[in-house]
Amino acid sequence: MTTTLLRTADELHARTRTGRRAVVMTMGALHEGHATLVRTAREIAGPDGEVVVTVFVNPLQFGKGEDLDRYPRTLDADLKIAEEAGADAVFAPSVDEVYPGGEPQVRIGAGPMGERLEGAARPGHFDGMLTVVAKLLHLTRPDVALYGQKDAQQLALIRRMVRDLNFGVEIVGVPTVREEDGLALSSRNRYLSPEERRTALSLSHALFAGRDRHAAQEALRARAREVPATHARAEALSALGESRAAADAHAVAKSLPSSTASADADTSRRTSYGAPSAVRAASRMVLDEAARLSPPLELDYLALVDPSDFTEIEDDFTGEAVLAVAARVGTTRLIDNLPLTFGNLGAAS
Repeated sequence: MTTTLLRTADELHARTRTGRRAVVMTMGALHEGHATLVRTAREIAGPDGEVVVTVFVNPLQFGKGEDLDRYPRTLDADLKIAEEAGADAVFAPSVDEVYPGGEPQVRIGAGPMGERLEGAARPGHFDGMLTVVAKLLHLTRPDVALYGQKDAQQLALIRRMVRDLNFGVEIVGVPTVREEDGLALSSRNRYLSPEERRTALSLSHALFAGRDRHAAQEALRARAREVPATHARAEALSALGESRAAADAHAVAKSLPSSTASADADTSRRTSYGAPSAVRAASRMVLDEAARLSPPLELDYLALVDPSDFTEIEDDFTGEAVLAVAARVGTTRLIDNLPLTFGNLGAAS
């Protein structure tokens, strides 16, 4: 298969369509994470469908002082990766093609969800992101569009836009691809020096610590449920969980201001195993250690949120959640996340 490079929407619209069109949107600098998206798109489109990869560095989603000018542009290498992964075409329009006449006066607003977490750290970022996604959906006219779950808040906002504004397209999220050491694949990883990369691993280590605490607590809760509701059950629960509850209380206490630590740690001991506060605390301990490394990790946020609106969840929450982190190492800003399920007895996340 030879992948065709297209520069204009007219060229793309002139292509004959015989099956489903699946689109993967990127800003270029493709890596294995993008290749996984393209391969998934190929499976969805099938042999009779078409896979289109867009390559466009969108100026609207870069704030003042961010890395728009130095963001890697590697179109020749991108074409090769896209071709090897099964893309039929790469659509790489110019800024003038996407925004004829200059920056658009009418844009998509991300709303309250777009002002939280990444939106708070990067004001206006999600408005610019949704505007270009809307433009590219109209320009490429796909049946299905695929996005990586590493950008969890972005994916949630795209899904919300498509639902709220009645876009006729299916949105598919593809799990995060990681390097062998656990670091989430990102085009910005190439900015990291060897020393910075070692520090950057603390992001995934923190998420894994939260995941492991969550899995242990959910398993504990499931085992407790298997014991009959008698005095024996109470004794079994105590034997299984007292040390874990104590550890959770200690972790929560370390993560809170001293004036509230004692009361909140006591509350933590009384909450059900699997409480979000304990998951946050387990992750926070790793990040606190990373702040003392050389070079240090500079934390933007650690959050455990409801993916429907990206608000923090409470300790009585049940259902799907996202444990998300963002931090800077040197001049490079990185994000990562893991999905967790609370209240799914006997199942790890």
